[in-house]
Amino acid sequence: MLGPLLAVTVSTASAQTADPVLGTWEMNVAKSTWTPGPAPKSETRTYTAVPNGYKFSSKSVGGDGKPSTVTFTAMFDGKYHPLTGSTLADSIMVKRVDANTTESTQKKGDKVVSHGMRVVAKDGKTMTNSSTGTDAAGKPTKSMSAFDKK
Repeated sequence: MLGPLLAVTVSTASAQTADPVLGTWEMNVAKSTWTPGPAPKSETRTYTAVPNGYKFSSKSVGGDGKPSTVTFTAMFDGKYHPLTGSTLADSIMVKRVDANTTESTQKKGDKVVSHGMRVVAKDGKTMTNSSTGTDAAGKPTKSMSAFDKK
């Protein structure tokens, strides 16, 4: 009798601790800001669970009309992990701040090029991703991307 009760308790606990970022998100361009511009024309992000982290995939169309796909698997282990598809960064480290918030640092080679913070709203329906860094020419960048859960 203890076995089935334990199984129910474990599955309930797992459901309650699911990362609220998991799933698919679409950028709300009207609520997003990019300095310098132009802002991307569109972006869809997908987050999938992996042990102690998540797998990230982003498909976007830049302000210049060019499509891009960025992927990485982030682990909450304090280490940098490969990031592919970006011209600005080739690795990322992600730190969980709380259940709805993560901080990230991206590098190109050994140089830090971006710091970011991602916050999923308490209701789980919206998300913001704020970032500061430098572009390929070394000029400062700042962005705030708003996303809606799909």
